[in-house]
Amino acid sequence: MAGTNGPAPGTRTDRAAAEDGGGRGALRRLTDPRSLRWRIAAVVAVAACAMAVGIGVLVHRTTVDRSRHISAGYVLRELDTAVSEFRGTRPPSDPVTGPGYLTGDVLPDRLRELVSQGPAGTPVTWYDTESRQGPWMWAAQRVDGEVVATNLHMGAEQRSIEALDRHIRYAAVATLAVVVPLTLLAAELVLRRLRRVAGTARRIKQGDLDARTRSGRHDEIGEIASAVDLMADALRDRLRDEQRFTADVAHELRTPLTGLVTSASLLPEGEATDLVRDRVRVLHGLVDDLLEISRLDAGTEEADLRPVPLGELVTESVRRTGLETRISVAGHPVAATDPRRLDRIVTNLVLNAHRHGAAPVEVTVHGTTIEVRDHGPGFPAELLAHGPQRFRTGTTERGRGHGLGLTIALGQTDVLGAHLTLTNATTPPGAVATLVLP
Repeated sequence: MAGTNGPAPGTRTDRAAAEDGGGRGALRRLTDPRSLRWRIAAVVAVAACAMAVGIGVLVHRTTVDRSRHISAGYVLRELDTAVSEFRGTRPPSDPVTGPGYLTGDVLPDRLRELVSQGPAGTPVTWYDTESRQGPWMWAAQRVDGEVVATNLHMGAEQRSIEALDRHIRYAAVATLAVVVPLTLLAAELVLRRLRRVAGTARRIKQGDLDARTRSGRHDEIGEIASAVDLMADALRDRLRDEQRFTADVAHELRTPLTGLVTSASLLPEGEATDLVRDRVRVLHGLVDDLLEISRLDAGTEEADLRPVPLGELVTESVRRTGLETRISVAGHPVAATDPRRLDRIVTNLVLNAHRHGAAPVEVTVHGTTIEVRDHGPGFPAELLAHGPQRFRTGTTERGRGHGLGLTIALGQTDVLGAHLTLTNATTPPGAVATLVLP
């Protein structure tokens, strides 16, 4: 059957696009974790977390080092006083308020080891985290063969650092609670412009050749919008030139064709005459198709709706084709439609099925649905994806033709407000055209 160049009105592709642009599509985009909005938010959240962790670690390490440095300086000063008292060069301090010092077996083994490893007479410091009473900062020095040491309990400093870590975590969570919504808002402002460009492209695809984005901003999205508008201008001009050419050719051929038909009717009977008349009849049908397409392209066609018995109309349309076709009608369905346009749709679908498919061709009417099925190779994948294109017939195995049958059928379907779906059956294989009347 016909080839491809873009989805035709009334096909399943357009309905899916229209649904995607509606409320359900917006809700799906809002909640879809794979959407660009949530990906941007995730990247920003990860970056904020990484920054918070980096700053938290830096503040933690700096605070710990500063606290230990201050504590080490304090215990070293106390150690100087303690050493002076131990040597008797100054009177003993008040045991309550003075520094005091420790010697003998009460000192931790690790502290003794550090003092023994260092140079003689040099004080050492050690941060003890092994004590059950909490961390301690020690300062010790060997004096006259005896180790003299002072210490400072670091429990308060340790609790201060733990409180600082908690506040850093709270600040990180609060930052995320502010940054992520702001990121979503900023992303929405950008994505709204992108959706506007996509909506314009979707409207153009559905036939609105005058749809434009007209973004006045000079940024990357503005460049995309301008490119879409330029593409739409070129596409509109090209399609209108094609439509105008089709209409001009059809009208120009009509006058000489009328004379050709008259001349052919005056020829003497014979095999050559029959051949000429057959070719003239084919040419006359092609010109009629072109004229009908030109009227559909103009967008001025209106349906003359009236109650129609579908079974009788479809049966009569199939009978006039003169081709062997199986017809099945369920009940006595009636629909409000334009009988002339519906007759043209059914006729074109049946002719295409016989011309490009394989017998048997079956027509089924149930309710307001008309299905035409053949048992050939089926529609080409390109046609199913994009719709038919005039003057193209798709794959070779589907036969040859002008590709106008389905084009006209889809155009008339749009005038009727119906939907025509083209699919392929699998068991047994074949092409299926399903017309659903409103």
